[in-house]
Amino acid sequence: MLAKVQSCAIVGLEGAIIEVEVDTSRGLPSFTIVGLPDTAVQESRERVQAAVKNAGLVFPRQRVTVNLAPASLRKEGPAYDLPIALGALIASEQIPPDLLQDSLAVGELSLDGSLRHVRGVLPMAALAREKGIKRILVPQINAAEAALIPEIEVIPVESLTKLVNHLSGIDPIQPFEHTEFKQSAEYIGTDYREVKGQEHVKRALEVAAAGGHNILMIGPPGAGKTLLARGLPSILPKMVFEEALDVTRVYSVADRLPDDTSIIRTRPFRSPHHTISHAGLVGGGTWPRPGEITLAHRGVLFLDEFPEFGMRVLEVLRQPLEDKVVTISRAKGSYTFPANFMLVGAMNPCPCGYHGDPVKECTCTTAMVTRYQKRISGPLLDRIDIHAEVPRVDFDKLSDDRLGEPSEAIQARVEAARDRQRKRFAETRMLCNADMGPGEIRTYCELDPPGKSLVRQAMVQLQLSARAFHRVLKLARTIADLAGDEAITASHLAEALQYRPRRMI
Repeated sequence: MLAKVQSCAIVGLEGAIIEVEVDTSRGLPSFTIVGLPDTAVQESRERVQAAVKNAGLVFPRQRVTVNLAPASLRKEGPAYDLPIALGALIASEQIPPDLLQDSLAVGELSLDGSLRHVRGVLPMAALAREKGIKRILVPQINAAEAALIPEIEVIPVESLTKLVNHLSGIDPIQPFEHTEFKQSAEYIGTDYREVKGQEHVKRALEVAAAGGHNILMIGPPGAGKTLLARGLPSILPKMVFEEALDVTRVYSVADRLPDDTSIIRTRPFRSPHHTISHAGLVGGGTWPRPGEITLAHRGVLFLDEFPEFGMRVLEVLRQPLEDKVVTISRAKGSYTFPANFMLVGAMNPCPCGYHGDPVKECTCTTAMVTRYQKRISGPLLDRIDIHAEVPRVDFDKLSDDRLGEPSEAIQARVEAARDRQRKRFAETRMLCNADMGPGEIRTYCELDPPGKSLVRQAMVQLQLSARAFHRVLKLARTIADLAGDEAITASHLAEALQYRPRRMI
């Protein structure tokens, strides 16, 4: 007898429908799985047989052949255990064949028949809704994640025995209720009121947070660059549902979703060490998995000691910073991962760290300083919107008992600016000014005559590229949004231009 059960595979960050066909025929008992399975799928034979037996059911003592279609798509992971077991039970007439119509099943079986967590349930549920499938059978631990997708019935399965009783009508399982998204009330990061001095750097970080812009902080050791960067999450705007769903999908596929967490409500803050590999940053592997730039999607990628990262590692950031996605090509296919993140870098001006410092003398030669700064290429620096100098903090400011402006007040201004941007881009997929392309810049960044005159002079004196010109306009648009102004004025442009890099030598 032939049985068919629908399941799902993960290709990149997207789901793909897999039809699990189970055929039983006469002959010596055997169990064969075909359809380009990996080792984890091949091992399903032992798990499924033991789980069916320990669930009080009978695994067919016949020739059992399982085909995972389409055969051209590689199958990996243990998520096919449940559909294979259900197919075997249907083929051996222990479950009526029509009970799993319009259903999709995924889950890893334990030897006792209970179901374990599987990765990528969120994109699987999204695909099921897209394909018109009415319900999805998932492990109980994954049910809250699957229920984020509306208009689909989620059946939380604790064990194979309970699922068979549910399908047979003996003990129905109640569908998992879809819960409404609530923004996080959690407060994370260092409060900026505790950071003494550096008011102009806090302003630069506020502008960066309001528009999703990239920022590079340059200053001597101990000036507070890392502290300021790690306080950035405290002023970032809270994620809306679409952003939270995007981030959760990435972490679900990467199997990085925290325990007892169905959806990620806080923006990611990734801070890899400078010894990270090329594949660790952008993603990779024989079957590519997301790297740090994808795990930072809709959040922050903080690269401390910026020049210490390998030049090849840094250069791969150029394309994702421009396109907001990263494409990894392999002989067996290409995979595209989202990479819409804020890049925050921190660096010293020279190897000893004190080039240009008014107090401590630099011990580096001019050649050493030049070589150190050239570790970051011009094209990469051109893609960074804000370049902020972080000077040393003097004793009077450090010893002052007065607190600075709290992060809560800064975040309120950032939220207000982001609300203006969401309304502006309501009919597009863009969420902030940094996402604007040339068409949107032409529409929303019109300049008055004084503004045009100022930018014309800056183009000549600062030798701005066309990319830098557009980034100045986007930055000025964000500064205007923070001020609550509809039009970009010369004062907004002047502040945007002061964030362009100067020669450090």
